[in-house]
Amino acid sequence: MRTLTAARPTTRWLVPLVVLLAVLASFLVVTSASAKAPLPTISAQDLLVKVGDAKVDGLSGTVVQNADLGIPAIPGGSGSAAGQLTSLLSGSHTMRVWYGAPDQARLAINDEYAETDIVSNGRDVWSYDSRAKTATHTALPAGDAGQADRTAPAGAPQTPQQAASELLAKVTPTTDVRVDPDVTVAGQAAYDLVLTPKDGASLVKQIRVAVDGANFVPLRVQVFGAGDKAAVDVAYTDIAFGAPEARMFAFNPPEGTKVTEKAVPERKEPTKAERKELATRKAQAQKDTTVVGSGWSSVVVTKLPSGAASSNETLKGFLGQLKPVSGSWGTGRELDGTIVTAILTDDGRLAVGAVGADVVSSALAR
Repeated sequence: MRTLTAARPTTRWLVPLVVLLAVLASFLVVTSASAKAPLPTISAQDLLVKVGDAKVDGLSGTVVQNADLGIPAIPGGSGSAAGQLTSLLSGSHTMRVWYGAPDQARLAINDEYAETDIVSNGRDVWSYDSRAKTATHTALPAGDAGQADRTAPAGAPQTPQQAASELLAKVTPTTDVRVDPDVTVAGQAAYDLVLTPKDGASLVKQIRVAVDGANFVPLRVQVFGAGDKAAVDVAYTDIAFGAPEARMFAFNPPEGTKVTEKAVPERKEPTKAERKELATRKAQAQKDTTVVGSGWSSVVVTKLPSGAASSNETLKGFLGQLKPVSGSWGTGRELDGTIVTAILTDDGRLAVGAVGADVVSSALAR
């Protein structure tokens, strides 16, 4: 099941921060309890292999995401791309999920007084906003069925499968991995995979992934910082395995909906000039970005496009809520999240890490 996300120009300055948060935060959970019937014993390594090999014909269910990342709201930005993006980094959000095949998926994201639907059915992709009474239809080029992530709105939640895949890809020798006693999630007996960073400097203290004991599909992901409350807690509250009815992937805009047809250009091989331009951009991005440290305590330092933050009034309002800080590296604003710290300097650099402010500041000073 593909992630339904896409970047937007108005939030380019947030990209390094969002990338890190997406790895830690954009996951898909329910209260766990002791399983009634013990599952067969399995090692963490074998469980990871089974998760990677898991295949299901389809599923449907309800997902609840709770996040307490310490990210301030963007003033007056609830209706903006930036506001919608950051709203998913705090509070509680619920969505219904249907998955029938790589080219059949549906998400219904429920917020207060409104619903956003994203439907992928073969080459047809629909997005619908009930509050604005607008819908966008995209006909994907031949061979692109199942590529709905190219057209979905920024910040759309991930499925547990995609979220856990990204998370488990980060498992390295820097992390202790074990399987704790069984738990029950969404009525399913599940293995409880626990990842604990070895680096005490990391703000991330533990990550727990509940894996369905029969289908080996991730059902819950929790990310813990200091304290007992999860900074991110995303999970199925109910789930049913099996292909949903075909009607769930058919979308008919409600009466009164303004429909926009969006064209997607056919894919083609880049020209020599385009390849050269891409290589130049990649080289510049690498030049403007450095990683200080390694593993869980690494800090990403990047140079932002000139005037990226100061040119947008909404983002200026967001930055105004952050604490003024200074150091040998200069002056700027600091975001102290529950599992991430970021410093945006007045000269246009952004440093982000799942570490304390002192580590981020030291990375800037290098």
